Amino acid sequence: MPVFDFNKEPEKPEQNVCTYQTFHSHPHEISKDEPILYLDAVEGGWKHHTDGLFTNPVKRTAFEFEAESGKHSADILFIDERFVSLLKWLGENHINVRLSGTVNSDGCYAVYKIREIASGGGVKLSAEDGFLQFMIDRLLASDTPAEELPDEDEEETGDSMKLTSIQSITDFITCAGRTLPDNIRLWARRNLAVARSHEVSAEERRHAQRALSIMMNIRWKSNYFEAIDPDEARKILDEELYGMETVKQRIIETIIQINRTHTLPAYGLLLIGPAGTGKSQIAYAVARILKLPWTTLDMSSINDPEQLTGSSRIYANAKPGIIMDAFSMAGESNLVFIINELDKAASGKGNGNPADVLLTLLDNLGFTDNYIECMIPTVGVYPIATANEKDKISAPLMSRFAVIEIPDYTPEEKKVIFSRYALPKVLKRIGMKEGECILTEDGLDEVVELHRNTSGIRDLEQAAEHLAANALYQIEVDHLSEVVFDADMVRKLLS
Repeated sequence: MPVFDFNKEPEKPEQNVCTYQTFHSHPHEISKDEPILYLDAVEGGWKHHTDGLFTNPVKRTAFEFEAESGKHSADILFIDERFVSLLKWLGENHINVRLSGTVNSDGCYAVYKIREIASGGGVKLSAEDGFLQFMIDRLLASDTPAEELPDEDEEETGDSMKLTSIQSITDFITCAGRTLPDNIRLWARRNLAVARSHEVSAEERRHAQRALSIMMNIRWKSNYFEAIDPDEARKILDEELYGMETVKQRIIETIIQINRTHTLPAYGLLLIGPAGTGKSQIAYAVARILKLPWTTLDMSSINDPEQLTGSSRIYANAKPGIIMDAFSMAGESNLVFIINELDKAASGKGNGNPADVLLTLLDNLGFTDNYIECMIPTVGVYPIATANEKDKISAPLMSRFAVIEIPDYTPEEKKVIFSRYALPKVLKRIGMKEGECILTEDGLDEVVELHRNTSGIRDLEQAAEHLAANALYQIEVDHLSEVVFDADMVRKLLS
């Protein structure tokens, strides 16, 4: 909690002098210990819930409300700087709100919740229901990674809301103020002017509104990242990947730089190895460690750079590219980009090279989509690429990654993976008990021997499916209590 001098008597301002001071805060959620603002003490006035209006025709620096002791006006003393524009906007539009707060030891009313109330014929906040809660969630997310607000006082949340109408987008831009990156805020104003203009075609207005809806529904977060717990990181990697201790150590060494810099590492991860060795599982595990959403980009299906960069709005069927869609689906600017089959990224078909587009994304200097026409900050994007063949990746792409080669599993590792993970996982999924499908030691040896020339563990997982399905069939049809697979039975079934 910021430290304030509550005993300092605020100067009685003139009409256009601000009564409050702003403070910078990083709470993940609003709480009694992390309030939005502090109001001046009003003797006999404050209750836990207080209804009223933010007022003052110039600076909106007061809150007016009715109490048993009469009508009161309380100055704002301190306010989280992210919420200044929102409170001014509430005052300008005469929105009736309910404040929830407590009176602290200094006699100040600490507000930790604001809700819109429909009373006295007040103006509706916006075209969208739940807009105020949505707005508060977004303002909280503007500085630190967002978590859901506590669900108390039967308050609805705006988590599922999407800004689509011109009115709600306009209100959002006004309330967000400088919590939006400067270039995006200015871009939004220009596109809002186009969306409202009758001097441009209906098609141009439609494209502008669509682009605004996409951009304003993304949480534009700062590039500050919390430190990671190495023990927790190791636990997550162990859950996803058996063995390969050197690989796990190298991954943690790469991402633990966050603990000192509080920014993402300068290099992403490039995981190179045979198919089925767990490269994708590692990528998902890293996303969990970083506590970031993830999205995948399959380079084997991309042969035109425009698929990544989007098409210009001059075309009637224009649309954003895959990269912009990924930001939109994630709903925030900080995410893990999992780029599958990077070794196929250089196979363009005459219209340019998709690999060149990837370079702009990987350099963390910002990415521009042809449809959106705005530079997207990429400092919160962490790329993790996978590939089977190292020699097919261009040198410029390789230089953007920390390269980690994933070895194939040894026969002994395959035995452990099959018996402890693959088979029990299948049995649990189909509702069987481990005692109903038993694999002898020589049967396990035979499973691994039959797959000695295959890389990875996908074929082993298929073998586990086959054994479990056969056991279930015998139990259900032949009414057996258990099925025991020895080497001969495994060979007959899987050969």
